[in-house]
Amino acid sequence: MYLHPRDDALAARVAAVARRWGGGFEVVPVDDWKNVVRSFPGVVVHLTMYGLPLERLLPRLARHREVLLVVGGAKVPSQLYREASYNVAVGHQPHSEVAAIAVTLERLLGLPKPVAPGEAPLRVVPTERGKRVVGTRRGR
Repeated sequence: MYLHPRDDALAARVAAVARRWGGGFEVVPVDDWKNVVRSFPGVVVHLTMYGLPLERLLPRLARHREVLLVVGGAKVPSQLYREASYNVAVGHQPHSEVAAIAVTLERLLGLPKPVAPGEAPLRVVPTERGKRVVGTRRGR
């Protein structure tokens, strides 16, 4: 994940979560988002509520090998709308940036496969009610 503006505390928290729960996730702080967008070799997809409907663009997006999903906060610079290959509406109401990424990834890639036991120090055990988290061998 490229992060602009730079937030070292957030990057450290995300790294800690990835260590405990598994998965290869990295936060790369960037000082200039424009350089990331302009130099990306694939398609740049700006997830917003103002673009063309995700469902309509899915076939086009699925053809690309490299996709950079970009989300912004409350004040997205108008330049991003011009620089993006596609401005994609994930719904037409205000929504969470994380939810927009999750919906788009699920639609493009399908549901994620469960992490195999032992790949992370912590594992969630599915239960009908309540929560159950266990330590794996790696976590002991």
